[in-house]
Amino acid sequence: MSASRFLMVLLLTALCGVVTAQDWPSKPVKFVSPYPPGGSVDPLARLLGAKLGDSLKQNFIVENRTGASGIIGTEYVAKSAPDGYRFVFIFDTHAVHQALNPSLTFDPLKDFEPVMIIGTAPMAITTGAQKPYKSFQDVLAAAKSGPGVTLGNVGNGSLAHLTTIVLNQASGAKFLPVAYKGGGPLSTDLIGGHVELAMASTAAQAQHVRSGKMRALVLTGDKRSHTMPEVPTLKELGIDVVAHAWWGILAPAGTPKPIIDKIHAELVKAIKLPDVNKTLTETQGMDVVALSPADTQKWINENIARWGKVVKDNNITVQ
Repeated sequence: MSASRFLMVLLLTALCGVVTAQDWPSKPVKFVSPYPPGGSVDPLARLLGAKLGDSLKQNFIVENRTGASGIIGTEYVAKSAPDGYRFVFIFDTHAVHQALNPSLTFDPLKDFEPVMIIGTAPMAITTGAQKPYKSFQDVLAAAKSGPGVTLGNVGNGSLAHLTTIVLNQASGAKFLPVAYKGGGPLSTDLIGGHVELAMASTAAQAQHVRSGKMRALVLTGDKRSHTMPEVPTLKELGIDVVAHAWWGILAPAGTPKPIIDKIHAELVKAIKLPDVNKTLTETQGMDVVALSPADTQKWINENIARWGKVVKDNNITVQ
C-alpha cells in the first residue's frame, strides 16, 4: 500500500470514528449485569443507565445474564459486536476469572476495551453481636491458638477468600475460610452465630453494623472508610494487607475510541450528580474514583497480576 493511500485509510477511519461518536447512540444500549438483582452490580447498572438515558435521550436497558460468578454475562459481551451498544458491569471477581478457570473462553484483558473503574470499597471483617470478640486483637489471639477461627466469604476464589489466605500469611494467624453462595447466606449465618467471622465489602455489611447485629473489627483498605470511620485498618494494626472491592464497566474489544470517550464523559457527569453521588457513597458505600480508560486498564492489569498469582501460588480451584 502506498504512503498516500495508507494516510487516506487512516483519515477515513478517523472520520468514521467521529461520525460514529456523533451519531451514538442511535438505538437502545444494553448494560449487561452478569450478577443477579440483590447484589451491588445490578443496582449500579440501573442507576447509571437511567441517568445516561436522560442525558443522551436514548434507552439504556439493563440485561441480567447471570451465572458462573459473572462469567456468563461477561463472555456474552466479550463476543458481542464492538459497536457501542453493549457494555458489561464488572466486579472484582473479573481479576481472577482466568486464573480460576483455565478453560475460560474469553480473555479478561484482550477481549475488552476499558471504560471506567467507577468506585472501590474496603472489605470489613465482622463478627456477630453475640460473639465475644471486641477488637481485632481479640480475634488474632484466638486465631493464633487452637484450631483457628472460621472466616466466611461470598464464594471460593472470591476476593475475600483470597484476602483471607494473604492475611494468614502476613499475620501468622489461622483463619479458616468458609465459602457461601453469596452475601445473603453469609450475613444470615454470621448474625445467627454459625460462623465466627465474615469478610465482605463495607457496602454489604454497613446496614447490619448500624443495626447492631454485627460488630465491625477491622478494614482491608489503605485508609479508614467513611461508612465505618471508627474501624481501624489492618495496616494501622501493623499487618501489611490491603484489598479493595471494585466496580467497573467494559466494552467489547474494538469498540471505537470516540464512543468509549463519549460514554466515559457521560458517566463522569452522571456520577457528579448529587443524588447519584449520594447513592454511591452512602447506600453502596463506595469511594468514587471514576478512573479514565487508561487508568482503568492499568487497574485491571495490576489486579489480575496480583490476585491471579495468589490463586496459582495456593492451588485454588473452582469447586
